[in-house]
Amino acid sequence: MTQSSSTTLGSLPETHTSLHGDTHAPAASPMTMRERMKAAAQVASGNMLEMYDFMVFGYYAAAIGRAFFPSTDPYAELMMSFATFGAGFLMRPLGALLLGAYVDRIGRRKGLILTLTLMSIGTLTLTLTPGYAAIGILAPLLVLCGRLLQGFSAGVELGSTSVYLAEIAQPHNRGFIVAFQSASQQIAVMAAAAIGVALASVISPPDMAAWGWRIPLLIGCLIVPVLFFLRRNLQETEAFATTHKPPHFSEIVQTIAREWRVVSIGLLMVLMTTTSFYVITAYTPSFGSAVLHLSTTDSLVVTLCVGLTNFLCLPLFGAVSDRIGRKKLLITSTVLAILTAYPAMSWLVASPSFLRLLAVELWLAVLYSVYNGAAVVYLTEIVPPRIRTTGFSMAYSLATCVGGFTPTVCTWLIHATGNRAIPGAWLALAALCGLAASLMARPYAKTSQ
Repeated sequence: MTQSSSTTLGSLPETHTSLHGDTHAPAASPMTMRERMKAAAQVASGNMLEMYDFMVFGYYAAAIGRAFFPSTDPYAELMMSFATFGAGFLMRPLGALLLGAYVDRIGRRKGLILTLTLMSIGTLTLTLTPGYAAIGILAPLLVLCGRLLQGFSAGVELGSTSVYLAEIAQPHNRGFIVAFQSASQQIAVMAAAAIGVALASVISPPDMAAWGWRIPLLIGCLIVPVLFFLRRNLQETEAFATTHKPPHFSEIVQTIAREWRVVSIGLLMVLMTTTSFYVITAYTPSFGSAVLHLSTTDSLVVTLCVGLTNFLCLPLFGAVSDRIGRKKLLITSTVLAILTAYPAMSWLVASPSFLRLLAVELWLAVLYSVYNGAAVVYLTEIVPPRIRTTGFSMAYSLATCVGGFTPTVCTWLIHATGNRAIPGAWLALAALCGLAASLMARPYAKTSQ
């Protein structure tokens, strides 16, 4: 990070907040590096549960479609399932505005516990709802309600997590610390994929389609009490604790409206993050099995490798962004994605194989890690401090209304065009948005260039 950050995001003495614009009284006990890493693990755990649920839904979209949206057309079942998957993203902006404003008033810690509660209810609904054959139209309606509740809570979950991590970090390691938000999602990707591989080895495909897909969701429900225990012991951030007068809802809305350029830039920036993430994770199992006609196990193993690659690379590139600046990584990764995403997909579909799918997905995973390692922390740095949770969450949730539908869009594009490589073009378009945002962010960014 360059020295330009010192007057805005706070290269102030350790007794002052590092991501806060005010200069209130110092906090009583600044966190040590060990305490910061422990808090990072605690706060990222709930974010992991959110992504775990999303991954399970994406991995078993075909089975969920047959259970809740039965049809004589497999394409229709898959599209309805992916549409329900995407519907949760439409609730994110509302959650970002309402819950984000609430969190900016009550504090980061309480907000993280609230979002975990709402996520848990949504997960339990999907896990326990009987299929269409048992209760008819009520089944898909309940599943849709569960997804909408998950989306409402997720609208601020990621924002709360990222802001919390940014506010407990120091200026010289903020990128590294915030990267653990995205890294925690990769644990969810790996866990869901590993469980899928294990289940596929002991449960027959018909049984897996009939009831086996509920097992990973049930596992997610069982770890909820552990996550509540971890988050219950979090301490509030200095930046919020030293705020004498949290903003009112009307002030937050007015500030969001006034800072619409920053929110718009953040939206374009996050389009690259969400689109690339869902291309290489949630969509990969369906793409590998339904489009490339590879085995389910092959597709899940590739997804597992993608999660591991991201998990290792995200903190690395977050730390690199602390050293050389965010924008160099943002621009480099988006340019490479624009140039290589579609050619790589074309090479894959020309002769589909496990090794080609692995090579392409790992390449896209590295590009995602380079970009996301810088993008998430950069977004926390360009949003005004008093509405940081709401502003970050609004930009992120609006972007996921598009990027979150990536599995649905890719399925439709392939069906409409007959071009199995078209997901690469969709990803390149998202990268173009990310590049434009990275270039436009300069007038509004307060930190590293």
